[in-house]
Amino acid sequence: MYLAHFGLREPPFSITPDTSFFFSCASHQEALNTLLVAARNGEGFIKITGEVGTGKTLLCRQFLASINRGAGDGQGRFVTAYIPNPYLEPRTLLLALAEEIGVELERDADQYHLLKSLTVALLDFARAGKRVVLCLDEAQAMPLESLEAIRLLSNLETEKRKLLQIILFGQPELNQKLQQDSIRQLNQRIMFHYHLGALDRDDLEYYLAHRLNVARYSGERLFSHAAVRQLHAASAGIPRLVNILAHKAMMLAYGEGVQRIEARHVRAAAQDTEAASKARWRWWGMAASLLIVAGAGLGWMGLR
Repeated sequence: MYLAHFGLREPPFSITPDTSFFFSCASHQEALNTLLVAARNGEGFIKITGEVGTGKTLLCRQFLASINRGAGDGQGRFVTAYIPNPYLEPRTLLLALAEEIGVELERDADQYHLLKSLTVALLDFARAGKRVVLCLDEAQAMPLESLEAIRLLSNLETEKRKLLQIILFGQPELNQKLQQDSIRQLNQRIMFHYHLGALDRDDLEYYLAHRLNVARYSGERLFSHAAVRQLHAASAGIPRLVNILAHKAMMLAYGEGVQRIEARHVRAAAQDTEAASKARWRWWGMAASLLIVAGAGLGWMGLR
């Protein structure tokens, strides 16, 4: 491995969602602030969307790590539940929630007793001054029946506030799913929504420096300016792809015995990564669409 070669304590570009590497660029910090404010205000449903690889899971974990900070007086403490794969039928999803918040159930408890036990537990938390937050990752994969079950569970409330707050993290397909008639009530209850975008080139410079700093890199500039430009073009600013390409480029530089990543290393890494070409073409397609729309708008203005 290249750690000793570059003087690193740990790999800086792992694709594992590690909160110590959370990068608070403007969009991700704004999304985190939205989550924290909405949760502390007791809002019922919150939705975070983003393309594959834009950092939704890392944002979720950072939120879970941050939500109880600064509550030394014991007020407003949160009980959190995290379900990473909600592709579950309604009963199994409710069982997963019960397990996450520590609800003990009778063996083979039926649906009625399951819901009753969850309700009692949520009320007990409310009486103790605690709030329960459920985070559902990959929510675009949830069956419609399970989304409806969660909505019904969110109806539970005291005179002051909801007993359960729910945050949906998903790909843009989640928006399409929520437009379906059968769950329109859930869509109407989403109080806050944030869409995570890709990194621009300036953000990418800081992103690379941040991750290298966390990994204890202390040498001179590692990625040349040309390498950064190539990296942004090849990854379209998608953090997961940035990590994959940066890791491969570092391996190539290590293999050559050099101390700096150049554009040629990134190009070679991109050629070895099928997702990079797809991301690049998707980015160019979006840019072309925007230019066409802008051109049509200017043409229409000229005709007036």
